[in-house]
Amino acid sequence: MAPAGQDRARARGNASDVAGAVILAACAIWSLISAAGRETGPEGVLLALLAVAAGFACGRICGTLLPVTTATAAAVGALLMGFLSRHGMPGATATVDTAPGHAGAAAALLVLATGAACCAAAAARQSPLRCTLRLLALGAACAALSLRSVAGFAAAVGVLLCSLAAARMRQRLLGLAGLALAAGLAVGTSWAVAADALPQGLMVSLEGPLTPNRVLLWQDALDLAGEHPVLGVGPGRFAELSPTVEQTVHSDGKPHSAPLQQAAEQGVMGVVLLGSAFGWLLYVLWRSPRTTAVVLTAGAALTALAMLASVGNALSFTPVTAGAGLLAGLASARRPIGDGTAGSDDAHGTDGTRQPGEGRRASGPNGAPGPRRPRALS
Repeated sequence: MAPAGQDRARARGNASDVAGAVILAACAIWSLISAAGRETGPEGVLLALLAVAAGFACGRICGTLLPVTTATAAAVGALLMGFLSRHGMPGATATVDTAPGHAGAAAALLVLATGAACCAAAAARQSPLRCTLRLLALGAACAALSLRSVAGFAAAVGVLLCSLAAARMRQRLLGLAGLALAAGLAVGTSWAVAADALPQGLMVSLEGPLTPNRVLLWQDALDLAGEHPVLGVGPGRFAELSPTVEQTVHSDGKPHSAPLQQAAEQGVMGVVLLGSAFGWLLYVLWRSPRTTAVVLTAGAALTALAMLASVGNALSFTPVTAGAGLLAGLASARRPIGDGTAGSDDAHGTDGTRQPGEGRRASGPNGAPGPRRPRALS
């Protein structure tokens, strides 16, 4: 890449980093504002934001040095943690001995493990290694069935299929837009279920898999959001104000839907900031110097996590939020210093188009082709 192109890419990357810092800081500040003057517990929100930031920074550093090795290690670690933590999830913000919802968090970790393994496969150079990493991703997806999580299995398989399809795609913007639309549909559906805005037949068919208790929790969250649309009731106060929680034995006090929890506890602005954080992750991936296959694979995993979070309690667990930040950091890591190859798709820009002067062999004496430059690992 020409020096001018490198400078432009670096400037875009710095702008996305600044935007992320501003959004995460705004999320933290708003949680404190909504908690002001009330007996609330914003510590869970602040811990989740810290986990995302720490995971993202770690992914950026390790992804620059050892991208394939780090992604593989992350996949194995998430797989082991998700599969073995059947009696509680480390880092749970719930206060009971065995945290309710840990099965959903384990499924989310298995989805992240699938995404990390597929990212490593997309970045690997050797065919046997790519095949092994794909099998690791398939194993992580099948592990979700052992947890009796059909949604987790479907999400992990979806990530694996998206990764295979991403290897043939060049327009990452179109793919990321489709992923954003899928996440928006999932959130909109959960909101429509809570508002009882769907046809009766569809409501009945969805209420079975979701369980009536979860639908009642969503309705309580929507009612609280309607009563306190600006500041919400305060972080951590859903449990004491929800009638369904009071009538449920061993409840963890969560509505099991991240957008609805934000709406109830932090008002409209909380929902906007949550959506902005997800949009920022997709923007960072769009501007990433990594290949389109890696970018879309990571985007598919983060979208699958967002869809699980819209109907579950996954984001209440620190390993999940840290893993999401780590995966985003890995997929958006800078090229090693001194690497003169193209920043994306070996000769393509972030939008999939060939950049001037890239992807061609330099001319030697008398117009003869010059030596090939070695390709850098993604």
